[in-house]
Amino acid sequence: MPTKIRAMVCDDSVVIRRLVSDVLAQDPDIEVVGTAVNGKNALDKIPLLKPDILTLDVEMPIMDGLQTLVEVRKTYKKLPIIMFSTLTERGAGATLDALERGASDYVTKPANVGSLSESMEAVRSQLIPKIKSLTGRAPILHTARPAFGGAPGQPPPPGAAGKGAAPGTPLKAAAPGGRIDVVAIGVSTGGPDALTTVISALPANFPVPIVVTQHMPPVFTQLFAQRLDAKAKLTVREAAQNDPLKPGQVLIAPGDYHMRFVQKASGPAVVLDQGPQENYCRPAVDPMFRSVSEMYGAHVLSVIMTGMGSDGHRGAEHIIRAGGSLIVQDEATSVVWGMPGAAVHAGLPCDVFPLGKLAEVITTRVNAARSGGSAPRRTP
Repeated sequence: MPTKIRAMVCDDSVVIRRLVSDVLAQDPDIEVVGTAVNGKNALDKIPLLKPDILTLDVEMPIMDGLQTLVEVRKTYKKLPIIMFSTLTERGAGATLDALERGASDYVTKPANVGSLSESMEAVRSQLIPKIKSLTGRAPILHTARPAFGGAPGQPPPPGAAGKGAAPGTPLKAAAPGGRIDVVAIGVSTGGPDALTTVISALPANFPVPIVVTQHMPPVFTQLFAQRLDAKAKLTVREAAQNDPLKPGQVLIAPGDYHMRFVQKASGPAVVLDQGPQENYCRPAVDPMFRSVSEMYGAHVLSVIMTGMGSDGHRGAEHIIRAGGSLIVQDEATSVVWGMPGAAVHAGLPCDVFPLGKLAEVITTRVNAARSGGSAPRRTP
């Protein structure tokens, strides 16, 4: 019988401390071993309580979340830390700072909820899956791959037919050297740092558009796009309705909107919608992957990077059936190997590379496909 996950809650608000503690205590796999009222208090308690995970408020008196994070990381480099943030520009900015300084992930505090039970459910739905993923307790998808990734007996979601081979036919890797007209990237937990590593290393003359779905709420995606744009040689923007897909431009799906694509007279363009969540997410990777496959057929290079859950592998199947290709980030360099691991365990033909190699591989494949050369391949 595995031991319970030892959680410690740090927040200056007695209401939030109690709410989070009560939510965690209701899960049979988690034990709240202590709380702290500020960062200094947390630093004093960590060596005594020995938590497996720490939740940390961003804004606190005496020692705020960012200061605490920096101090904790000096001694406890691998302790998972989840930041508690507000859905405001200030909260988003501080959270992105925290992720750059070594925070593992974040959750947003409940806002505009009508009751205590709704607040608890909002925290539970975000926090517990992240705690279990970051401590290695989340289940990894090992099931056989159903056609189009749906559960057995369930029809594919609307618009999921796509192009390419019929469902149920064996999947095979794309022939090397095929032309690539777009790169589509899906990422979640650990994504801001991972995307910064990859996008900032791509050359200024990158010849095709890049579309990205990063699991993030509103406000966060705009600030993240602005920060990434300042570090990258390419133009990085939060996608807007009817944005054209241009070579050398990176478009990031805005929080709370799925990003899909439509053919216009001037070329492919963005369509944003607030359709139902997929994989408990909006934006989700799967609808973007399906749409880009329908738009570009075999000429898609898809990339699944670090993230909890399994979002992306169903959409990647559409890309592969249409003749496109898939790269996934390896387990060793992923904060959580949920999304990339799901693609591998589902049996999708893909190549696996460490984070530090992704930009080089993406660039080489795109350029080789346009010049007739060969590109590196590394299988799981």
